[in-house]
Amino acid sequence: MNEHTSPAVHPRDTEGMPKRKLMKRVALIDGIAVLFILGLAAAWFAVDALLLIFACILFAVLLYKLSALLAQRTGMKRQIALALVVLLLFAVIGLGGWAMAPQISEQSTKLAEAVPKSIEKLQEFVKEHPLLQRVASELPAPEDAVKQMSSIMPNAGLFFTGIFGAIGNVAIIMVVGIYFAASPHLYTGGFIKLIPQPKRPRARQVMQKMGDNLSSWLLGTSVSMLIVGVVTSVGLSLLGVPLALILGIIAGLLDFVPYVGPIMAGVPAVLIAFSISPDMALYVVLLFAGIQLVQGYVLQPMIESRAVDLPPALIIAMQLVFGTLFGFAGVALATPMTAALKVLVQMLYVEDALGDKIEEDDKS
Repeated sequence: MNEHTSPAVHPRDTEGMPKRKLMKRVALIDGIAVLFILGLAAAWFAVDALLLIFACILFAVLLYKLSALLAQRTGMKRQIALALVVLLLFAVIGLGGWAMAPQISEQSTKLAEAVPKSIEKLQEFVKEHPLLQRVASELPAPEDAVKQMSSIMPNAGLFFTGIFGAIGNVAIIMVVGIYFAASPHLYTGGFIKLIPQPKRPRARQVMQKMGDNLSSWLLGTSVSMLIVGVVTSVGLSLLGVPLALILGIIAGLLDFVPYVGPIMAGVPAVLIAFSISPDMALYVVLLFAGIQLVQGYVLQPMIESRAVDLPPALIIAMQLVFGTLFGFAGVALATPMTAALKVLVQMLYVEDALGDKIEEDDKS
């Protein structure tokens, strides 16, 4: 036998080779499945931190958009424009908080006291009408209303409980958001490096599209929140409703949450107005309805014309889903998360996987 002749392979060895390959594939698939399940479990237990990070990203996107617009208009470097935007933001918040803090604190205390009294008066009014007695039985007890109202502001932090938790959340969102906005390419570039090289150009396109849509939506929503808050405060003041300032601030903040937010903001205003007279409550209902008509038919179309268009039924459905999974934080962030998911579905699944072309009107 020649020295270079390969040794004969036993038939049993050839029969075992496919089995070994199959076992390796099964082990690989099982390993990937286990890692995927562990990743989902880790994400589930860290959902509060992930939502907080998403809020930081939203704030960073807003800062980046504002600084980019300022740099484009003035010709200065974007980093300098970002510093000016941050300084202006802190100045507005600081001066506004210093000027209105005593009034806001006083009205917040009075609001927590006025709502249960309004509920008592509403219950007495309803009990006088037999057809409405069932409604009265569904209303919360006044002491429960006090607890609910006192928990509104602390829970505004969404992720950590208590007032200090809310303040801590705001501080984290601001600090991390500023870092993200200062060097966005550092973080997006690091994420893209985790993607295979042939897919990186498409990943950059997807992230760019998501950033553009979210920034336009956030900018329009911020303007809408400011308008709704100011108009609500002025309108309630003209109607003679007490605590108009704090009610307007609540309405402006909750306008960030489409459809659900205005209803939540209108409930305490209507209750306080009802404590004055049923006619006053009706006027407040008409005021909130008018503001929402303008917001829905004027402001919202302007926002959607420059950002991703989300059908109302889709937003409400996603609010229900995210609210069930993550609580009020999920409801508050449902719209931007849905906007980001829509871009992913359109570009990665509909266009890339299915090969369908989406018209520009459908993307807007």
